[in-house]
Amino acid sequence: QVLLLESGGRLVQAGGSLRLNCATSGGTATNYAMAWFRQAPGKERKFVATISRSGTSTYYTDSVKGRFTVSRDSAKDMVYLQMNSLKPEDTAVYYCAATVGRYSESYYDREHDYDYWGQGTQVTVSS
Repeated sequence: QVLLLESGGRLVQAGGSLRLNCATSGGTATNYAMAWFRQAPGKERKFVATISRSGTSTYYTDSVKGRFTVSRDSAKDMVYLQMNSLKPEDTAVYYCAATVGRYSESYYDREHDYDYWGQGTQVTVSS
């Protein structure tokens, strides 16, 4: 069973940057496609970004394109979400998720595609 632990969330001013970290354990990281989702207060959890097993394929929701970058370091069993030009509407709990990738370039943007979830890290962007 894969365990996921997010870190890096905190309070930041609008326009600032943060890097979220997701540490994976209990499985072979290169077997898993990974993603970030977020849940704002009172709203449903939504997809943010995904990265394939190989790390060469990524996909983003439109609202973060050009501002966020997802990456992975399989040697360290880590996945990252670099967030730049943060806006108050980015405020949410951010979750890391993993699923067995069918192909090395496969990635997934639907919540029900993912089998493993972290507990989340809070990102608050002040205006």
